[in-house]
Amino acid sequence: MTLAILASRALAGADAPAVRVETHLGVGLPAFTVVGLPDTEVRESRERVRAAIVNSGFEFPNGRITVNLSPADLPKASARFDLPIALSVLLASGQIAIDDGKGEVVPLALQNMVFAGELSLTGALVPVRAALVLAMAVSREQPGATMILPSANAAEAAWVPDLNVLAANTLAEVAAHLMGNARLPKGEPRAWNQMDAPPCLSDVRGQPMARRALEVAAAGGHSMLMVGPPGAGKSMLAQRLPGLLPPLTRVQALESAAISSLTGQPATALHRQPPFRAPHHGASAVALIGGGAVPRPGEISLAHHGVLFLDELPEFTRKSLESLREPLETGRVAIARARHAVEYPARFQLISAMNPCPCGWRGHPKRPCACTPDQVARYVSRLSGPLLDRLDLLIELPATGTDCLELPPGEPSEAVRERVARCRALQQERQGGVNARLEGAAIDAHCELETDAQQLLVKAIQRLHGSARVTHRVLRVARTVADLDAQPRIQARHVAEALQYRCRLG
Repeated sequence: MTLAILASRALAGADAPAVRVETHLGVGLPAFTVVGLPDTEVRESRERVRAAIVNSGFEFPNGRITVNLSPADLPKASARFDLPIALSVLLASGQIAIDDGKGEVVPLALQNMVFAGELSLTGALVPVRAALVLAMAVSREQPGATMILPSANAAEAAWVPDLNVLAANTLAEVAAHLMGNARLPKGEPRAWNQMDAPPCLSDVRGQPMARRALEVAAAGGHSMLMVGPPGAGKSMLAQRLPGLLPPLTRVQALESAAISSLTGQPATALHRQPPFRAPHHGASAVALIGGGAVPRPGEISLAHHGVLFLDELPEFTRKSLESLREPLETGRVAIARARHAVEYPARFQLISAMNPCPCGWRGHPKRPCACTPDQVARYVSRLSGPLLDRLDLLIELPATGTDCLELPPGEPSEAVRERVARCRALQQERQGGVNARLEGAAIDAHCELETDAQQLLVKAIQRLHGSARVTHRVLRVARTVADLDAQPRIQARHVAEALQYRCRLG
């Protein structure tokens, strides 16, 4: 055999397109060439593969070796192709003879098997980045396929259903498995991680309107902006939102762990608690949205199926804030570079907070504000109208004093979480998703207004000079309030409550 073809996977954003590793051994002066748009890491695999083959007890063949990574127009990065390249060299040189159990050699392409792994010079397999992303793509496109990975990656890939994952420690072990001389063990998935209980909502004393708004946001998946002086409880409320949300499904937990693995962090555990990300306001637009010379996911993607909390919202750069507009609408972020164009999921729930003015004390009953009207206007103008239009709830939190310590504890998270779960189950049965994602015809179909409610909404939007987008957001929030009230139609009181959550900044 002078030609061998194996299957592997590349990495393009949150996807892993299929790659055919084709190796041809021909006559001529010794040469080892890798083609198919490889980057530096892939080109360096020639030296790693050569040393690994020799140190694994095989002979590196003489002649002209050409490795083609197909399709040729797809950029190939990372050392994950080391294992399939080394195996294809051994197959093409006849040092591995694969028997089908009937004494016949199998066809050139090993059907339904996918290989990925970096090789050390000793022939040992080194773990690769984003193995969970590779495994999910194989399971989705080739159900029932067999995937051979380094042992350190096999445990995370084994979480994926409809996939047979085998764990290997060395190149020699994989060769022995293919020849039928030994069997590789199956990858054993780790148990689901039991995370610490999130902070309880009962810790927040007072602020009844903000607590109610947080419940509405959790029930309908709505984005929210809280405006209030320092110490009003904005951060406390945001940190308690994940404890009100339903646990992640298995698919959502896998997607969340897969995105996290793209940053280079191994997926060591799966958990059902929605992710909570709170980047500092000094974070760059690339850190928040994603990107870089080699695109990586940003905070909005790491918060996929969870909560993204942006404290001190006006302190973020204008570029970063404006970049949030499209992901808030679409749930995805596209990153284009000269050589890369990738897309990451970003279906997050945005919770943000800000002070009413630069010094923070505007409107405080006891502490005077030192800001001029122009300073307040410039501070508020850092948030553009189009961005504010994309937020469902905008609420003001009054200042709190020492008297709040004398108040009894608020309602615990468990009771609120039960109401949120019932409300979300109703939305799932009615429209297949949360109210925050209702669009177009779905709004007309599921946001049916009573006559007095429609009249109230029209008058309020005219006085607010609201856009059609604002009208739709008020309707979605009113639909959530009605669902919490177990009412099939939106009544005037539901619209009135939704309008209370549209405060004017400045």
